[in-house]
Formats: sequence, C-alpha cells, structure tokens
Amino acid sequence: QVQLVETGGGLVQAGGSLKLSCVASGDTIRNYAMGWFRQAPGKERELQVAMSRSAGQTHSADSVKGRFTISRDNAKNTVYLQLNSLEPEDTAVYYCAAARTTYDEAVYRTQSGYNYWGQGTQVTVSS
Repeated sequence: QVQLVETGGGLVQAGGSLKLSCVASGDTIRNYAMGWFRQAPGKERELQVAMSRSAGQTHSADSVKGRFTISRDNAKNTVYLQLNSLEPEDTAVYYCAAARTTYDEAVYRTQSGYNYWGQGTQVTVSS
C-alpha cells in the first residue's frame, strides 16, 4: 500500500501563492488516480482537484477553477497542488489522497473513491 506525506503549507497573504507537495512511498503513484481535498474548521472535507493516473483527465471544484492546479511527477513519486490567487476562504487543512485503479482515465470526485490519505498540511490565508 502507499503512504502519503504532504508538505508546503503555511501562512500566506491574500492574493499570494503556495505549492503543496505530496510524496508517496511504498508503491508507485502510476497505479493511482490522485486528488487534493481540503477541510476548513466546522466544514466537511471537500475535493478541490483530481487527476487520473494517466494525467490525461482532471477535475476541479468550481470555486478553485483557474486558481488551483494539480500535477504529478511519476519519476519523483510526487503529486503537486499549485495554489494561486489565494483567498481567506481557502484557509483549511489540505489532504492528498490516492485511489488505486486499473483505469487510466478515471477521476474520483468523492472521498469514498480514495483508499489512502495523507495526514494533511495547514494552509492559512490572511486578509
């Protein structure tokens, strides 16, 4: 099974950018569709962006389209989340998730589609 570790969170001013990394170990991410979720205090965990294992298909939540971008580097066994034009409403714990699949183009949009989770990294956006 795969283990996921997120890094790159921190405090940033509104309008700023961050790049989160999710390093996988124990298996190659080539076997997994990947996703980034976030959970703000008092709210449910929600998908932000997701990518198929081929990287050919992606999905973004409406609130982050044009601002957040997912990418993957299979050689480094790492998935990234580029956060641009950050807003205070983006403050949350961000989680990386992996869904083992045999379908190259499958993108998973709900928590139930994912088998493995990282521990999360805090992103705080100040106004």
